[in-house]
Amino acid sequence: MDLQLKDKVIIVTGGAKGIGEGIVRLLAKEGAIPVIVGRNEADNAKLSDEISADGAQVHHLKAELSIPQENEQAIKTVLEKFGRIDGLVNNAGVNDGVGLACGDYQKFIASLHKNLVHYYLMAHYALPALIASKGTIVNIGSKVADTGQGGTSAYAASNGARNALTREWAVELLPYGIRVNSVIVAECYTPLYETWIKTLPNPEEKLASITEKIPLGNRMTTAEEIGNAVLFLLSERSSHTTGQLLYVDGGYTHLDRSIAPQGA
Repeated sequence: MDLQLKDKVIIVTGGAKGIGEGIVRLLAKEGAIPVIVGRNEADNAKLSDEISADGAQVHHLKAELSIPQENEQAIKTVLEKFGRIDGLVNNAGVNDGVGLACGDYQKFIASLHKNLVHYYLMAHYALPALIASKGTIVNIGSKVADTGQGGTSAYAASNGARNALTREWAVELLPYGIRVNSVIVAECYTPLYETWIKTLPNPEEKLASITEKIPLGNRMTTAEEIGNAVLFLLSERSSHTTGQLLYVDGGYTHLDRSIAPQGA
């Protein structure tokens, strides 16, 4: 299926690794021009070089999105380079364990800046360009907003707010024909996930106990599967879809996790 994304300029925050990388690689394959925005210049450049070596278009820029001014500068840089923005994928963030017992006011606010505030700022500064292109916004969220996790109040609050903003923006931007949707992730194996699992006692056993609770196939969702959903929502193939939270999670969030797969 042609997703009609050729030459579309799509910003992907946190686009150098994990879920963001999966999205960027698929965008490049579709002929879009993904713009990787992230704090690590070496990671940004590495992925960009790999994609460029295959003949695809890609651009990257360094920005620490927890610093408000760098969000505005990132958008300005993209517009100076391309003169347009056709889509924004808000993806950057980290489950940083700022909970009630382990955290304080300053840590909580810092976590909101890492996980929520830049979602708003990137959309705010990109809005005039998105209005001009009748573009799209896709926010990446987490099942933690629905299920809770324990010990991660700031991340849970951020993801609840991401969901609320998705629906709020979908309403606010209706007059411009700008669609806004979210893809909600549960258990997706990324470098950050691997780092976290290795901090736990008996990490292999813990990983097995998690995957066996994922109803569809007892396996992790892949970054490519998340990316496929994101590209659909960015494309005109989803032209009448807005304000939706799409759970790409193998049924983890809403199905009974004790159910054994049938016919396995």
